[in-house]
Amino acid sequence: MKPCFVLVFLLFSLVSLMYQTSDACSCALSHPQDAYCSSDIVIRAKVVGKKLLGDGPFGTLRYTVKQMKMYKGFDKIQHVQYVYTHDSESMCGGKFDINKYQYLITGRVHEGKLYTGLCNFNERWERLSLAQKKGINHRYQLGCNCRIKPCHYLPCFVTSKNECLWTDMLSYFGYPGYQSRNYACIQQKEGYCSWYRGMSTRDKLTINTTDP
Repeated sequence: MKPCFVLVFLLFSLVSLMYQTSDACSCALSHPQDAYCSSDIVIRAKVVGKKLLGDGPFGTLRYTVKQMKMYKGFDKIQHVQYVYTHDSESMCGGKFDINKYQYLITGRVHEGKLYTGLCNFNERWERLSLAQKKGINHRYQLGCNCRIKPCHYLPCFVTSKNECLWTDMLSYFGYPGYQSRNYACIQQKEGYCSWYRGMSTRDKLTINTTDP
């Protein structure tokens, strides 16, 4: 095989690999509280139908939902009937099973429509922990002025009083981890933020920003 041909083949392979990589959806890890605070709408709903609106590379899926409860977004949409997403997972389109489960659905509102995707926090309701359900119901909103600071490798520190150090990536190899499932970063009366784990009346625990 001639050297020139080998070089062309290697370049073609490299370009193909780069194309395949860029064709996939990539999302930054996010604590459920961050997902809640950054969303316009947070609801619990059952998906009862779907329709493809336009095909091709820019098709949109419209899911029909039966809203069970709205946790955030009353000022944006009073009642959600449809949820929109890209029809391709490579373009971060979300996927929901029809007439099977209740979902927690989060997203942003554009021109009166709710849009969501793989980078939003969408999960089957029964898979959420009790602490996550309580967070969505009222606790997360108490910490929207706080900043959850990811720690990907040691050492890492909080640099201001409104930060909580998120260390799930160190011990659980990504998301979701123990802090994601059991803690909310709440602003205290003194103005600083700290992790809060609310359980039974006997076991309510407030811990500092470096624990767990």
